[in-house]
Amino acid sequence: MKKTVFGLALAVLLLGSCAAPNVAYFYDFENGAVQPTGERLEIRLKPQDKISIVVNSRDPQLSTMFNLPIYSLRLGGTSTASTSQYISSYTINSEGSIDFPVLGQIKIEGMCREDVAKTIKEMLLERSYLKDAVVTVEYANLGFNVLGEVNRPGRYTFDRDCLTLLDAISMAGDLGIQGKRADILVIRQQDDGSRITYRLDLQNGDELLKSPAFYIQQNDVIYVEPNAYRSRQTTVNGNNILSASFWISVTSLVASIVNMII
Repeated sequence: MKKTVFGLALAVLLLGSCAAPNVAYFYDFENGAVQPTGERLEIRLKPQDKISIVVNSRDPQLSTMFNLPIYSLRLGGTSTASTSQYISSYTINSEGSIDFPVLGQIKIEGMCREDVAKTIKEMLLERSYLKDAVVTVEYANLGFNVLGEVNRPGRYTFDRDCLTLLDAISMAGDLGIQGKRADILVIRQQDDGSRITYRLDLQNGDELLKSPAFYIQQNDVIYVEPNAYRSRQTTVNGNNILSASFWISVTSLVASIVNMII
């Protein structure tokens, strides 16, 4: 009798401790269903953001006047070290402007990349500097941070416009098996310096797509909390389900249950 009760109690405890975490996404999505999204958020430039701007035309010597110098960076300390070239970048000042060659101060705060390129191209044409200018604008330091239960936490840079939360999580190697899918925290800095927080549920696709935090902005912090299973594994002294202290506790509890029944 004792052995039977002991075995049943131990099995219940182990099953409760080892319950598989819920790792599925988008429970509400059905095959062929059209899912509407919220407003498409582009990256809008802010003070302290860095961008590179390159002007090209059929006359390379003339377009050079409007480009910052290209500098070389030597990589490695040996005689076979390689050299990479980098285009200098513009830092948007506190007034939201950049000091552009020949054209002078240009206010670009609040613009997206396409707006900046269009503005510079129009200024070059209006002042009769270049009639066939091709202006390319790229982000230089804009990025976001992914922390918590992901496979590759860290800071990542924007490689395109309208980057989504799903893109960001993919860049970080997806959530770990112990990441909480239903409660992703996004911390966003406002223009006035304050911060606003959003909670997103990856298991609710309709809610996710409509969230203001679905499209990532520069300097966003994405935090994936550990689920309950992961939290139970971590204690003050780092014990987990395989530690000696865990089994001592289980044995003591089971023994107490057996004595109460017998």
